[in-house]
Amino acid sequence: MKKTFLWGLGPFITLWSTQALSTLGSSMTSFALVIWTYQQQGSALTTALLSVCSYAPYVVLSIFAGVVSDRWNKKYTMLACDTLAAVTTCTVWILLATDNLKIWHLYLLNAVNGMMNSVQQPASEVAVSLLAPKEQYQRIGGLQAFSRSLVTILTPVLATAVLTLAGMNAILLFDLMSFAIAFLTLAVCISIPHTSQGEKTTPELFWQAAKKGFYFLQENRGILDLILFLAGINLIASVYEAALPAMLLSRTGGSSTALGMVSTFTGIATFVGSIAASLLPAPKSRIRVICNTLLFSMCTENFFLAFGRSVPIWCLGAVLGWLTVPFMNTNLDALLRTHIPVAMQGRVYSIRNALQFFTIPLGYLMGGMAVDWIFEPLMQVQSKGSLLVQLFGQGKGTGAALLYSILAICGIGTCLVFRRDKHIWLLEQKSSSK
Repeated sequence: MKKTFLWGLGPFITLWSTQALSTLGSSMTSFALVIWTYQQQGSALTTALLSVCSYAPYVVLSIFAGVVSDRWNKKYTMLACDTLAAVTTCTVWILLATDNLKIWHLYLLNAVNGMMNSVQQPASEVAVSLLAPKEQYQRIGGLQAFSRSLVTILTPVLATAVLTLAGMNAILLFDLMSFAIAFLTLAVCISIPHTSQGEKTTPELFWQAAKKGFYFLQENRGILDLILFLAGINLIASVYEAALPAMLLSRTGGSSTALGMVSTFTGIATFVGSIAASLLPAPKSRIRVICNTLLFSMCTENFFLAFGRSVPIWCLGAVLGWLTVPFMNTNLDALLRTHIPVAMQGRVYSIRNALQFFTIPLGYLMGGMAVDWIFEPLMQVQSKGSLLVQLFGQGKGTGAALLYSILAICGIGTCLVFRRDKHIWLLEQKSSSK
């Protein structure tokens, strides 16, 4: 029997599509709240702290969350985490409706969501591995990149439109409706195979199980170095994300249109890239694809944001910077699923999350502080004829532009350093031997 394009992917498609819908609702809420927060304070650091509060508990708890993911029922774990996320959305809705919503409320609720995600993410990753045939790992990586890009496209468009026409309450309602669909589909229609042996998780056994994730990475240096490479990229990318609202909202008179357009074109680029990644066969060298796509991204987008003076130029930078990222994600996903046994994936993925993502809250914090305390004040004292003014312009937002030029150089340097890492390239030999 000839295997079709989506052979063996029925349960995965059902889970993937409904979870993507729920992700869209959550992303719309996050996008709208970033705009609301910046309008309240006008500070890059204030908006960056939203992400810091999300990622900090996520990173801290990820070390132990993998043990929970490997031992607990994957389906029930995901349902419980999704329910907690819905509760936080309801809380925002109530506070907003009663005119009691404060920025510190969002910080606290984002921290709760971060704790939830630390458990939900590795559980969902293992669930995907259990629901899909190994031969389709390349395909599901492309499909996941496709859904992420589609969410990126739709989030700013829908969030901006709904926010303008119907207000924040409508966005929160859509978020809750999308959650309900995903929850009921997972609860009723999806059966995830069990991998737990049902052993009791005493404190000693719990810690011992967590350490196995560390030991696996110690014995597989190529995977560890690849994770550290991406941690460096994430540091640069999170500084980029922290500075983006401040630059675009400041240089366009506070209008959310520019931020929405750049975000939309980012999604379009990843959308096109993800389709290509899903359709193309596996490359001869996944490591080369990962390294080269990240290098290309760093060589383009940051420079366009740094030196561009208009929305079309910024959008072009977004397209060039994100077009190849799905190829990186798809090949990284396939590489990890191939090299990490399914029984260990929850623990290893959680350790990976802790190592790979701990730089994200640091990057957001550094980016917000750098814009507000260093680069914006620096640009404000420049004379009209100075080199910095000629390169980046005048007014609020030019400090963030200067920061982007530095990020471009740092990103290129990081890619060139890790391309010389012999341990990463040894993964290619191990893959060919399997």
